[in-house]
Amino acid sequence: MKDRLKILFLCTGNSCRSQMAEGWVNHLKHNVIEARSAGIETHGLNPLAVISMAEAGVDISHHRSKLARDFVGEPWDFVVTVCGHAHETCPYFPGGVPIVHVGFDDPPALAKDEPTEEAAMTHYRRVRDEIRAFVESLPEILKNP
Repeated sequence: MKDRLKILFLCTGNSCRSQMAEGWVNHLKHNVIEARSAGIETHGLNPLAVISMAEAGVDISHHRSKLARDFVGEPWDFVVTVCGHAHETCPYFPGGVPIVHVGFDDPPALAKDEPTEEAAMTHYRRVRDEIRAFVESLPEILKNP
């Protein structure tokens, strides 16, 4: 019997979108997918991402920001980039690992000019829900692009 599918989610700073994706996979698909997340850089875990995921019943508060280069050489089935910058600068993964790009808006960038935290949270919640919908389509969507 094959082990769980291994997916690495990448974004620029591993602070928000890739963390949400990892959290959703571990919450919804842990029996069929092993997920990790990383960034081209590390920006630390975004507190509003943590809050938005907690609102949906997913605790990512124990996650930490990690670098993609720390995962090169591990046996991944797929690397999924969740932002354009990560897709453009994705490190080389030996062994012909398929790199799939599924872009999501950047909540921190969208929220930066919002007057209140509640207004900012509307962006985090929308992207959180979009990432959840993508994760719910896994692994079939990756196997049948």
